[in-house]
Amino acid sequence: MRWYRFAVLVLLATVLQAGFLSNFTVKPDLLLILLVFFAVYSNTSEAIISSFTIGFAADLIGPAMGPQTISFGLFGTALAYLHQVIAIRKMPYQALVIFATGILAGTMVHLLNLLKSEPGPAEIYSDIFKAALYSGIVGPFLFLPLAWWMRIKTNRFRRNRIMR
Repeated sequence: MRWYRFAVLVLLATVLQAGFLSNFTVKPDLLLILLVFFAVYSNTSEAIISSFTIGFAADLIGPAMGPQTISFGLFGTALAYLHQVIAIRKMPYQALVIFATGILAGTMVHLLNLLKSEPGPAEIYSDIFKAALYSGIVGPFLFLPLAWWMRIKTNRFRRNRIMR
């Protein structure tokens, strides 16, 4: 993996998430999209390292330190191992995985925040659902530019060969 490109990408996504996207009422979670991207397109050890790093970046802009690092690390690791069994290469599957990971990670972050006695918004689960839904819609369209930036070959447009 190209770790310098990864660091620039995570820094850019963190700044966009905290600054530019915070003004919108409907906003996808860019760090969640990166989590699923690296879990799908990296090998297992790189996916685990990137999951914890992305979770740490999400904690830097979040209300409390620790819950997102734990949840992103846990679900990123699970996705990396799941990807060894199930190929998550088509856009509908990627959208579904982003949505499910967003719901599960957001719920775990909320529960971990409750353990730390951190107050949350009144409609936290609808906010988690909306963020996961918008991330699932936007995320697969960002995978190809992300793969180009990270110099990862996706083989998305490979021709099918007919065996004779």
